Amino acid sequence: MTALDNLDSAADLSSTGTQAPDTHDVKIDNSNRSTTPQSDRFLDYISNHWADRPEELPSALPVTAHTSGRRAALAALFPGKRLVIHAGAMKQRSNDTFYQYRPHSAFAHLTGWGSESEPGAILVLDPTPNGHEATLYFRERAGRDSDEFFANPEIGEFWIGPRPSLAQVAAALDVPTAPLEAFESAEGELTLENEELIQAASELRLVKDTYEIAEMQAAVDATAKGFEDVLAALPKASAHKRGERIVEGVFNQRARLDGNTVGYETIAAAGSHACTLHWIRNDGEVREGDLLLLDAGVELDSLYTADITRTVPISGTFSPVQRRVYEAVLEAADAARAIVKPGVRFGDVHEEAMKVIERHTREWGLLPSAENDPTAYYRRYMVHGTSHHLGMDVHDCAQARRELYLDGVLRAGMVFTIEPGLYFQPDDLTVPEEFRGIGVRIEDDIVVTEDGCVNLSAGIPRTASDVEAWIAKAQQGA
Repeated sequence: MTALDNLDSAADLSSTGTQAPDTHDVKIDNSNRSTTPQSDRFLDYISNHWADRPEELPSALPVTAHTSGRRAALAALFPGKRLVIHAGAMKQRSNDTFYQYRPHSAFAHLTGWGSESEPGAILVLDPTPNGHEATLYFRERAGRDSDEFFANPEIGEFWIGPRPSLAQVAAALDVPTAPLEAFESAEGELTLENEELIQAASELRLVKDTYEIAEMQAAVDATAKGFEDVLAALPKASAHKRGERIVEGVFNQRARLDGNTVGYETIAAAGSHACTLHWIRNDGEVREGDLLLLDAGVELDSLYTADITRTVPISGTFSPVQRRVYEAVLEAADAARAIVKPGVRFGDVHEEAMKVIERHTREWGLLPSAENDPTAYYRRYMVHGTSHHLGMDVHDCAQARRELYLDGVLRAGMVFTIEPGLYFQPDDLTVPEEFRGIGVRIEDDIVVTEDGCVNLSAGIPRTASDVEAWIAKAQQGA
């Protein structure tokens, strides 16, 4: 049984069974979401005496200037085929609680319906003699003449708040709408379970349009404010035994204030935790003298996300060895960004950063000195890739073909990260003791232009000296 089945079953159970006496209008089962009055008198009372609610139609969202073109571009790849793009169902967390809903990125990209998307919605592109015709199906709001609006925990207004009508969504998204129950599957239709369709929908997002780039800049700007919030809170974090959770909570608050949520689980890695690439337990101390690696991004209501990493000295000043490692990583990031322009192979960006990482780790005496040995020993200290595409997903376009992604050629409008790092595990005997437990990553969000690139996150301090000044300023204003 799926999560939606569970919800439907709860609603069904709550509205059936033996009618109770009028003095006990409620039938109760094991869920407080299934407490539903049964008497006709109560149903009549709760369904009436409500103020009129005018049907105000919103203006079309700015994204609609692009969504029809996106749908046409996808449909053109599948002439004569019916394309069915499901937004997806709510995902169960435990028992009768659910994760915050987020639609499938392909659905959101093609409709422009972001954080306010209705669970279970379906975009259908039906073939016509001249191309395809779009229809958006979703479960419209329950009328007050139905017990759904107060008794159904999935869609009831008493449970989840007011929901839009078909006409309101049609106006906002500039696409025809229809009730979900009118949708019927057809033989031969393609869904996102089809490998070719999900691949094409993913590749459609490789090059961003002007709306998308503006949204991503806004996501980066919101993320920058979240980083400043964290710096101001470092003394508080240092005073708590789970200071990493202070860091996480402070940033996540900014994400909810200025956006929809975080684009991914915030990495708040202090001390040797920074050597764990995806440290999301965030239950450690934030100690003076250590570094804090903060990898975080705000996701906007449009679902576009930033992905930024900064590594900062908790005390406000880098130690000599911390600065040495930091400046090597910064040099690698700058070297990679310097080659970014249309026509460059995407994978070459990584290789350029690795030249710097290899040189520094060799100069520091960390690598075996075997002559003519092509082994990439430096990868012991930098095991991940330098770049990934970014957009609605933090690892966007992941279903694209390798020849268009890792082996693809950069084009204007592509947005991706550049994020080299160096990670010296606390028990790594191949490095001097002074290096052990130091982890540094610097990550920026880059958009390719016609003649080079722009760093969307250039306004977030990057050099060691600028980072130190940034911390001092943030804490002075706290």
